[in-house]
Amino acid sequence: MLIHPQIDPIALQLGPVAVHWYGLTYLVAFGLFLFLGARRLRQPAFAAGQGAWSFKDIEDILFLGVMGVVLGGRIGYCLFYKPGYYASHPLEVLYVWQGGMSFHGGMLGVIGSMLWFAHSRKKSFWQVADLVAPCVPTGLASGRVGNFINGELWGRVADPSLPWGMVFRDGGPLPRHPSQIYQFLLEGLLLFVLLWWYASKPRKQGQVAAAFLLGYGMFRFIAEFFREPDAHLGLLSLGMSMGQWLCVPMILGGAALWLWADRRKA
Repeated sequence: MLIHPQIDPIALQLGPVAVHWYGLTYLVAFGLFLFLGARRLRQPAFAAGQGAWSFKDIEDILFLGVMGVVLGGRIGYCLFYKPGYYASHPLEVLYVWQGGMSFHGGMLGVIGSMLWFAHSRKKSFWQVADLVAPCVPTGLASGRVGNFINGELWGRVADPSLPWGMVFRDGGPLPRHPSQIYQFLLEGLLLFVLLWWYASKPRKQGQVAAAFLLGYGMFRFIAEFFREPDAHLGLLSLGMSMGQWLCVPMILGGAALWLWADRRKA
């Protein structure tokens, strides 16, 4: 049985300014996106022709994507996880410093930002989505490292014989699954490797984005079996968590999008 190291969430204190590890993981995610986006620009689908992409496009997508993540993530959390509470306390929707972000809401926000970018630059939305998709998992992995450092979003109670079962400060005395690490490995590293390989071959527009939806949806669905469900929600219908239910339309939508894209002309 392991004990969570209880790392100080503040990485650096400069007078009244506190630099948090979680904030640094976001900076790492943004840096990785720029690096991988630049690598994607070398591929024929984005490097040639009249609609060739530039690094400035990657920077603009990142800026719009950050706005989409923050707005969509916060609004999604309020709607998906605590609609009754925030309906009674609408001003607290703005209290982002109190925590509460939803990946699925953030994803909808990013989709909105990509639609705006595609329309303003007169590019195909599916080409934008295909460029962005393989650059996302490393950012997700970085965020899960931040969750682990903060000792939050821990897993369900594990068998005491599990060698890597871990006791978290606010999780009670029993060992739990370090589900942040599971998600780091599945939704982050493994999804990145598979998606980057898949995107390196010629694909029809929309298929790389579809592969992301399918891959993330399935890996998150699996990880949710080990992650502690939200205390105020618990398990919902069919014994599934809210995270799993939100993954169902991702998986179905990803499969439908892949089939639709496959039947389109190249």
